[in-house]
Amino acid sequence: MLLLRRFDPPFVTLSPEMSQTIFFDDGLGQLAPLTDLRPAFDIRTGAFTNLERIGVGLQLSLVGLWVPPGLVDLTRDRHDVLVNSVPDLADPILLINGRCPLPLREIDDLAPGERLVEQKSDQTIAARLAPAEARRLLEGEPVGQTVLFDKKVLLSRPWEVRSVRDLAIETDLKILAGMSRRDVPAGVAVVGDHRPMIHPESNVCPGVTLVCEDGPVVIDRRAQVRPGAIIIGPAYVGPGSTVLERATIRSHTAVGPVCKVNGEIAGTVFQGYANKAHDGYLGDSWVGEWVNLGAGTTNSNLLNTYTPVIAQAWPGMSRERTEETFLGAVIGDHVKTAICTRIMTGCVIHLGSMLAGTAPVSGCIAPFSWYTDSGCAFYRLSKFLDVLHTAMGRRDIEPSEAYLARLRELHLRSSPLFEGIAGT
Repeated sequence: MLLLRRFDPPFVTLSPEMSQTIFFDDGLGQLAPLTDLRPAFDIRTGAFTNLERIGVGLQLSLVGLWVPPGLVDLTRDRHDVLVNSVPDLADPILLINGRCPLPLREIDDLAPGERLVEQKSDQTIAARLAPAEARRLLEGEPVGQTVLFDKKVLLSRPWEVRSVRDLAIETDLKILAGMSRRDVPAGVAVVGDHRPMIHPESNVCPGVTLVCEDGPVVIDRRAQVRPGAIIIGPAYVGPGSTVLERATIRSHTAVGPVCKVNGEIAGTVFQGYANKAHDGYLGDSWVGEWVNLGAGTTNSNLLNTYTPVIAQAWPGMSRERTEETFLGAVIGDHVKTAICTRIMTGCVIHLGSMLAGTAPVSGCIAPFSWYTDSGCAFYRLSKFLDVLHTAMGRRDIEPSEAYLARLRELHLRSSPLFEGIAGT
């Protein structure tokens, strides 16, 4: 599947001054639905994905990627580098865990033969190893002299994108400070001392207000901001995306490529190719690709008790304290909601769910759930794929066979969750 890219990241070009790097997804933690259709390093945790942010921030040369078996073909579709192969290089290779969202100085400081380990989980953050030892590490052997990192940094639950969001977006906007920009168009009001960054190929209409008191607003290539919209920085609008008339986009929101957004949105990251084109509130959330939120869809991001949110990552898992007071919803790829859908605090909605009931949506919603007022059914694969082809076809995108194969695999894997429940 071809995806519109914001720019060609400079770290994919080999240079003797740059560390030759393999990003890897170790498959640990419980990150679905974020990682259903992408490796961990391709999760958008701010304006950038983890791979983009660390690659640009540490000035790396990407020589390969390593992913779980079910994501190999999909990763080859999206990245033009070696996948699950270690190149025979003369110099040590820097290996970086894709679940790490931030360009840590400690990664860059690793000496040959060293492995940076998250102390709390005893899991590898990064290592700098000769090719033979690099392969052993990627295959699961703890190779290298251990250097302990005493803070939690690796993502292990889907709601942790909320925990890293603010720092990730602020890091990204500093990186983007050097992007091509143009003067503020006539009729656009700017409030605050930070200078907005508006790409020359974007279209920001008269009547737009950019509030840059606490950080800049970045409008990327081919993005459109329609009259009456208000964007409050720090915030990012990605390539090909549209902020519709009278929308209010609050701080620490990052809209990925080719989205359409409206209503009130606060502290939310859109992976890309999603629609929230109508009124309704969405706060402190993460939204996957090909999501469509019906008119009036609204979520809660704060409990009436003002206590940390309890959430469940996967059906059947224990409910966990997230340590987040403000936490909205994690909405997986290809989720659809009906008009006026209400989503409760800390809800995790998995891949391919269709939510069309009048009751509030809460807790953890299993993949391929079809919810109506009559109850929950298992979404038939053929029906799901019909909708998928229609939705993607509206953007002139044809899913690859690897993409469809991955969806078939995930649908089959989800079927035991619906034993005894009729399909629809």
